[in-house]
Parts: sequence; structure tokens; C-alpha cells
Amino acid sequence: MKALQIAATGMSAQQMKVDVVSNNLANMSTTGYNPRRADFADLHYQQMARPGSVSAADGAMLPTGVQVGLGVRPSSVSVVLGQGSLEATNGDLDVAIDGNGYIEVQMPSGATGYTRDGALKRSADGLIVTSDGFTVAPGITIPSDARGLTISPSGEVWASFIDRVELELLGQLTLTTFPNEKGLEAIGSNLFLETPASGAPLSSVPGEEGLGTLRQGYLEASSVDAIREVTELIKAQRGYELNAKVITAADQMLGATTQVR
Repeated sequence: MKALQIAATGMSAQQMKVDVVSNNLANMSTTGYNPRRADFADLHYQQMARPGSVSAADGAMLPTGVQVGLGVRPSSVSVVLGQGSLEATNGDLDVAIDGNGYIEVQMPSGATGYTRDGALKRSADGLIVTSDGFTVAPGITIPSDARGLTISPSGEVWASFIDRVELELLGQLTLTTFPNEKGLEAIGSNLFLETPASGAPLSSVPGEEGLGTLRQGYLEASSVDAIREVTELIKAQRGYELNAKVITAADQMLGATTQVR
């Protein structure tokens, strides 16, 4: 009896779906977070009689055959890309990406990370860094006597000073995109890494090459749809219960078989 193993794969799949949904709901307030979606595929089939094979009885060709499925398997957990709403914060170093693109970040290991979390900070040395202290490329330093900071939609960072009328250009922020953004590897802390599936990074000035622009004083909210996630949670729960009932039914059938005399 294959029903026990088939139902077990179904319960495992629904459990994984609940895990993905719970992670989405947990990140409802995470800056720049895009929800994940669990995708599934059916397992291989036992070919008891292949379609198109010749019947031994009369030599006729079988139109459909007999193919028994053996359950379900996870095929991918992909990112549902979408622009979150922009929320005003009025912070000098808060920047939201209005459109496509990622901010490039230099990791302590030397690797390059990418993020849409624009809640930037100023380090003790004046460097513009992320909330975890990672340097934002290309490494812009804010002078200690700067009294104001302006970030243009095209990524230019300007500083104002008390004893000067004109603003001073400190540097140029860039944005990066990928041929396949869903192929990026999420490593936590709102950071992603390049992978062979994502393709090579393409960096340019915000507003060019199909990239979005920067909005100073705003942060991008999570794009999680709570109503959709709760609906998916209910569906996964019911699917889990139905597969559990299949196991119960198969157990009862096996019990009836052992009682045959």
C-alpha cells in the first residue's frame, strides 16, 4: 500500500508551506522584505502500463495507460518580487528605492552583498553603513562638521556646513540589478549574495538603465499581504489535515487486512 508514503509526502509539503508562510508573517514589518512562495511538483510515477503501449489481449494501443503517482516534493521557494509602500521617516540617511535595484554593501569577509534596506547609519569614522555596520559602496565619508545631508534621486550625496553657502558633493551612490533577481541567495539581515543563477550584477546611477531612484527620508515597507498569507495558511492547514486522514484510512485498511482469517 503506497498511500502511507504518498500521504506522508503531502504532510511534509504542507508543513514546509506553513514554514514559508510563517516566515512571511514574521517579516511583515521588515524593511524592504519581499514574501516567499513555496512551489511543489509531483514525484515520479510508477508506470504499470505505459500510454501507447500495445495490449497483450488484442494488440490494441492503450490510449492512457496506468500511471500511479508517488506523492509530492518541494520544487522551489521563490521570492515574490514587488514594490513595498514608501513610508516617510524624515531621516537624513533613510533612503527608499523607488523601482528596481539593490544597494551594494561591502561585507567584513570581503564579499559583496546587496540590500533594499535603506535604513542607513553613520559610523564613528563618518562612513555611511547599514544597520549592521557594513560599509555602503562606494564608501562615502561624512565630515564631522557637516550639519546637513542631502541625497538626490540620482544618488548624489551632498553635505551642508555652517560656514559655507554652497553644498559639498561627498560621493555618488549607485544601484545594482541582476538578470534574475529571484536567483539571489538570501543570507539574512536583509542581505543577498550573487549566485550563478542570478547572473552578473549590473550597476549604474539611480534612474538610468531601468533602475529606480532614491527617495531620501523614506523607507520601503514590507510587501507582505497579510490577508493572502493567512488564506494560504488556512489552505495549508486543511491540506495537512486531509493527508493525515489518508494515513488514518490506510492504517484502518491495513488493520482490516491483518484481521482476515
